Amino acid sequence: MDSLKSLSDDHSLFRKFFSHGLLEIELYKPEGVDLQKPHDRDEIYVVASGSSHFTVGAKEYDAVVGDVLFVAAGIEHRFSQFSDDFATWVFFYGPEGGECPQVD
Repeated sequence: MDSLKSLSDDHSLFRKFFSHGLLEIELYKPEGVDLQKPHDRDEIYVVASGSSHFTVGAKEYDAVVGDVLFVAAGIEHRFSQFSDDFATWVFFYGPEGGECPQVD
């Protein structure tokens, strides 16, 4: 995947690939530990490669290629126990604070 190669070439954990209006698309490949903090916008992850454990709020999931994960603005979330080849697309969208109150 050329997108993953560009991360490696940049020596970066993430890279923005697209932006239009209130939408930003990034590729994220954590190494060792996921140190993310809650974001100020809603986001969707689409697992691009590998596998991971995913915690969002008090819920926990196993995540594999093709899985789609939603995180409302301001909610703690983290990938852990991820494989060496784990990478995920990140879609940030909507206004700061999120589109609407979190729904379970």
